[in-house]
Amino acid sequence: MEIDRTTLDGLLPGLRERLAEIPLTELESEKNPGIEIFRSLGGTNLLVPKEHGGLGADALDSVRVMRALAAVAPSTAVATMMHQFSVSTMVAAVSFGAEGGVNPALLDSITQNQLLLSSAFAEGRTDQDILQPTMTATPVDGGYLVSGSKKPCSLSRSMNLMTASVALPPEHSITGLGIAVIPADADGLSVHPFWSSFVLAGAESDEVRLNEVFVPFEQMVAPPIEQAIALQMTGLVYFQLSVAAAYTGIASSLVHRVLERGRGSVTDRADLAVRIESAALATEAVARQMIAGDPIHVTLAAAQVARFAAQQTIGDVVNRAVELLGGMAYVSSSDVGYLAAASHGISFHPPSRTSAASSIVDYFTAG
Repeated sequence: MEIDRTTLDGLLPGLRERLAEIPLTELESEKNPGIEIFRSLGGTNLLVPKEHGGLGADALDSVRVMRALAAVAPSTAVATMMHQFSVSTMVAAVSFGAEGGVNPALLDSITQNQLLLSSAFAEGRTDQDILQPTMTATPVDGGYLVSGSKKPCSLSRSMNLMTASVALPPEHSITGLGIAVIPADADGLSVHPFWSSFVLAGAESDEVRLNEVFVPFEQMVAPPIEQAIALQMTGLVYFQLSVAAAYTGIASSLVHRVLERGRGSVTDRADLAVRIESAALATEAVARQMIAGDPIHVTLAAAQVARFAAQQTIGDVVNRAVELLGGMAYVSSSDVGYLAAASHGISFHPPSRTSAASSIVDYFTAG
């Protein structure tokens, strides 16, 4: 992961070292200090363009940073990848201009105030379409009253702003989709306990409820249909790449331990390194497609392939790495067992492999 670490250290100096000084058990607890360290060292500005005061990282930088970050602080990576997903969506929406776009001043505010954005898009419900909003917006004078809930919602306690997909009435949006930008301290917004697992507890994935929260018109993104489709696709590409990179990083941490300790035969170690690097390289290949400007539907299909390929590879690699590290490594510290458990999280981010299967087959058979 040398190139990943170098990228992270170059863009966010000191972050990896600060996190590495903190025990994994503390970073993965509900009181995870990693998110605030990420904010204080400028992580919020990673994907914001330089003209808005950000670091201007591209898609390739983003996946490398995510992999290196997840290898040292899984919960911090999983939480902040939702911030990066929201920022990438906002950056894309700024280009739409006055017609249903985002005010560029939002990007300036993110960098100037180190704002963290949560993401309230996909709802954790079985068979729920991740592009179908569950929150509703009722038109009132000057804006909308938004109601609903998002669970789990990472960064629920550290967020400054929430970006949420909402269902708009037909007369306000031909697509029925709006993206609301809501301050965390808005009247009617509340956070409630939800995440009961010890795994990735530091990602602050609680429930956020909205009870008639007022959202002014200027804080509701409602682009025309072609732009809305492109915006959704762009956001999904970044999300899938972030998921693949983050969990590849978690698995890479286990592989690193195997290599460092010389466990198993040289053939065993080589096989682990080749397989986990193949997942990283596939993710990077799609990031390069983004940079090259390939058609977004082609890039989205590639992102899905890379994510599900990584998901399968990670499962196999983690099981083998734990076996090679041996029983003493497993029982003498909770880190090995924890990283193995955390790696399974890749299976739970939407869309699931089952729900995406028909679309993937349709893409490759009918275009």
